[in-house]
Amino acid sequence: MKDKSHAVDLSAPEPASNTSKRKKIVIGPGIVLAATGIGAGEVVISAVTGAEFGLVLIWAVVLGALLKFALTEGVGRWTLATGQTIMEGWRSLGKWTMGYFFLYVTLFGLIYGAAIATACGLMAYAMFPAIPVWSWAILHSIAGFILIWFSRYKLFERMITILIGIMFVTVIGSAIMLIPSLSDLPAEAFIPGIPDSSIYQILAIVGGLGGTMALAAYGYWVREKGWQDKHDIPVMRIDASIAYIVTGLFCVAMMIISTQFLYGTSLSLSGAEGMRDFLGIYGDRFGTGAQIFLNIGFWAATFSSMLGSWNGIPYLFADFIRVRKLKNTTQINSANPVTEKDPAYRFFLAWLTFPSMLLLIFDQPVSIVMLYSALGSLFMPFVAITLLVLLNSRKVHPGYRNKFIHNAIFVFVLITFIFLGVMDFV
Repeated sequence: MKDKSHAVDLSAPEPASNTSKRKKIVIGPGIVLAATGIGAGEVVISAVTGAEFGLVLIWAVVLGALLKFALTEGVGRWTLATGQTIMEGWRSLGKWTMGYFFLYVTLFGLIYGAAIATACGLMAYAMFPAIPVWSWAILHSIAGFILIWFSRYKLFERMITILIGIMFVTVIGSAIMLIPSLSDLPAEAFIPGIPDSSIYQILAIVGGLGGTMALAAYGYWVREKGWQDKHDIPVMRIDASIAYIVTGLFCVAMMIISTQFLYGTSLSLSGAEGMRDFLGIYGDRFGTGAQIFLNIGFWAATFSSMLGSWNGIPYLFADFIRVRKLKNTTQINSANPVTEKDPAYRFFLAWLTFPSMLLLIFDQPVSIVMLYSALGSLFMPFVAITLLVLLNSRKVHPGYRNKFIHNAIFVFVLITFIFLGVMDFV
């Protein structure tokens, strides 16, 4: 017997009052998604890329934003069109998806926990160098753990909105001030291409931009916002597009700032002192106040990313535990979704926070961040191929299944990440 517990009445008109209410709350999970995706990878990788290659890899930012939007929209469309979480969808495809996800999320949690804590530590160290990076990293991890353990979604969303507002004004505002002076740079700093030795940066930009696990967690934030069915799909698409517009603008702004001050110089961002030197050069030109202003923006970006990840990724793990216990897919019942109080949710929150601190002893902050971003390339093909199957299946009403353009993009995502991954190891 087919499970009809999540059947959606696609012919039923939406009440006018509901439509009006939904128009007022377009902005929500997308801000959380943007804040989560802008952090460890974007600050450091965009700065490193601008320093080494100028603005020639801006195309990778645009590509990464478009591909991540397509995947996020697919996750949101699956959730709203079927009433099932993405984890329930993966479970229906077989045990291999559960095995892959468990191995990936376990490794990812360990490396990402160290990467985002390190990024926060780098930004705090640049302002207060009396305390070493590893100490700042640990302090931020514990602070994030406490805030997520005791807060709820509405408070969490408010905190994220404030932090991303600070980030947007400071970082993008700083980049806008520098645009006129870019004309002083040589032409090769602007011509799009694939420079020698740039594959790793391209992989990190496309793989890390906008987060990796964050896009899979988007469906859970959508539910927390109260978006529940097919009528919310148009709003969800606007919301997700805003997330990646903000993310793309931030990465381009970081590359502009880095290109202006570091391109063609011998300054390296390979350690904690590199980020301090970078900000110091900015301060020499615009003053100490401007330097602190930009530094606060970097910190807000990284800490908001930590809070978003600490809130979102445990949802995936907790749902994995819930779904894994089911004997078959007909037992799936999304009427009782996972919450922030679930033991599995809190266990993974602790996993993100504490074991990852062991990686800090290697004292390679930028390398850890780059490793995390490249690791994202292993998750994107998985999401793409599963969405290809799920969103073309009979579980989704024909009106919300993949169109040709969706399928073409998902195939392109799959090929792109496989190609970048192979090139990185050749």
